[in-house]
Amino acid sequence: MIAGEVEMTGPGRRAIEVLADDAAVARRGAEIFARAARDAVKRRGAFTAALSGGSTPRRLYEFLGRDPWLSTVPWGQVHLLWGDERCVPPDSPESNYRMAREAFIARVPIPAKNVFRMRGEDDPAEAAVAYEMSLRELGRTTGAMPLEAPVIDLVLLGIGTNGHTASLFPRSPSLRIAERLTVATEVPDLGWRLTLTVPVINAARRVVFVATGEEKAAVLARILQGPPRGDELPAQLIAPHPGRLTWLLDEAAAARLHRQR
Repeated sequence: MIAGEVEMTGPGRRAIEVLADDAAVARRGAEIFARAARDAVKRRGAFTAALSGGSTPRRLYEFLGRDPWLSTVPWGQVHLLWGDERCVPPDSPESNYRMAREAFIARVPIPAKNVFRMRGEDDPAEAAVAYEMSLRELGRTTGAMPLEAPVIDLVLLGIGTNGHTASLFPRSPSLRIAERLTVATEVPDLGWRLTLTVPVINAARRVVFVATGEEKAAVLARILQGPPRGDELPAQLIAPHPGRLTWLLDEAAAARLHRQR
């Protein structure tokens, strides 16, 4: 089994945890979310988390909507953001916001004013600017970085079989944007998306990738053990510093990794 803290190339560190199946990955993710929330509220009075879409995050969110997580997370001080969103209305089946709302937000006592969704129904460029303004405002109240964006306590991410994460796709110009917090990006055959930029994600205190299933095994081997090719594999660009990076994988997704003995 691959587990525990290992050194990354350059500053920072990463942990790779291989668990039995997707349910175990989701449960572990919920545990990390809850512990991070309690620690952040104790230290700074607020907790910020950026959510991801996808089937494995949905299972994680469903754990958060029931005990023991429901009763142990300080929901009144939790602020929810999104790492990315499809440019669709909030009631669309494709909406990341709708998925999270149905999975747990509607079931927990989080104040409505603490939920910062990306407005996928608006003009993409205008929605990106509006979300950036929301981030800057939140940054002024929960702890700022130089761009007045919040230093996000926890960013949850998935990966695609092409190596993308959030809506940072291979060879996209958005990969090289450093001065913006949120951008609109048009993805061939998929339409417009809104996404946090790489610098905002890398400024987080902790980033957690969740990936399950054998269909992710090949790309995970390239991301975690192959040469650096961030333009082709955007997930490789995620290297929070001085924050922590954690990969939560099930056995099927980790099948092609070289195991440590």
